Amino acid sequence: MASIRFIHSADLHLGSPFSGMKSLGAEQWKTLQNSTLAAFGRLMSYTLETRPDFLLIVGDIYDGEDRNLRAQHRFQQGMEQLHEAGIPVILSHGNHDHLSGGAASFELPPNVHVFQDSVENIALEVRGAMVKIAGFSYGRRHVTESMIEQYPRKEAGVIQLGMLHGSEESDTEHAVYAPFRKEQLLAKNYDYWALGHIHKRQQLSMDPPIVYPGNLQGRNRKESGPKGFYEVALTDGHANLKFIAAEAVRFERITINCSSVQHMNELFSIAKEQLEAHDAEALVAELELQNLDEATIHMLEDIPNAELVHALREALSEEERFVHISKVQLDRNILSEELSPFGKQLASRLESWEANDWKQALKELYNHPRSGRFLPQLDDGLQDELRAEAEAKIRKMMALGDQR
Repeated sequence: MASIRFIHSADLHLGSPFSGMKSLGAEQWKTLQNSTLAAFGRLMSYTLETRPDFLLIVGDIYDGEDRNLRAQHRFQQGMEQLHEAGIPVILSHGNHDHLSGGAASFELPPNVHVFQDSVENIALEVRGAMVKIAGFSYGRRHVTESMIEQYPRKEAGVIQLGMLHGSEESDTEHAVYAPFRKEQLLAKNYDYWALGHIHKRQQLSMDPPIVYPGNLQGRNRKESGPKGFYEVALTDGHANLKFIAAEAVRFERITINCSSVQHMNELFSIAKEQLEAHDAEALVAELELQNLDEATIHMLEDIPNAELVHALREALSEEERFVHISKVQLDRNILSEELSPFGKQLASRLESWEANDWKQALKELYNHPRSGRFLPQLDDGLQDELRAEAEAKIRKMMALGDQR
């Protein structure tokens, strides 16, 4: 088999609004708002620099079906650059930017092939080798039926790739679109499956590779760690995958070892030292304070969480790069060990609460005609803060040491 090299990207979500992010400075907010476009720019720069045989983009190029105009313009400019460099692009639209949404306002150059809403198998000739790429775009937002049976089997003498924006039937963490079983993909005998839709980087199979590259830019605390795309080389039936980080802002959960902390200045120094050692260019961090002794726990309990977060942000404000503390949390395992049996029951119940439980509990407060409009959005971040504060109060009231 001949050797080919291509880039596999997915889930660009250009124009993502980043709702729910609070307390950012003006420049930090601008950096975050532009981060999906900046990550896309890095994808374009790497592609132009390394000159792969082609680029795959597997769904959700845009964040919404209305396709943000600025994002469309930036994407079209990138495609024009690749056209001038002679690099083909094969793309599909996913559930976020399906074909029934807002029509694209910019014409894409001829090097770009856009899949329609039924499976196609297009052909490319790469240095004398025949490469075929099968895929489809979402014709509507919800494609809940399996599409895998529409994919052709591999032909003899052909390098066959598959593009599929979807999820495994057994997936319980995400909305299941275009469902498939791994065995169905393997049965097609393809040389590589380029997947999209799941924002976590993972390989469902090594031989042949069945790969999610994850999204190009994290957008919230659940999309933490390095984000980017894969450069893939297929040679004589063997695949070599190289992950390339592209995110402009990284979301990260960072543990802070507080075993030697007795005073707040020590905590601030340790936190600052660990954050300065982190290699991200720009960072939105959740801090989890671990290995706390009883005295340090009591010290931190007396400080409102919002005040602690604000003070840590201020302590890091001299950093030359973008570093934002989104929240600070005490190690919950330590907290639960100090609770009474009834306190553990209450904390466990809070841990299991979903968004609707919080909305029901706070309904009267949020519906109040005067105060309701001043309250922050009840997003995941606020729910976590409320849960942490509630657990701290439970522990204060029901600690084993206070039992009679």
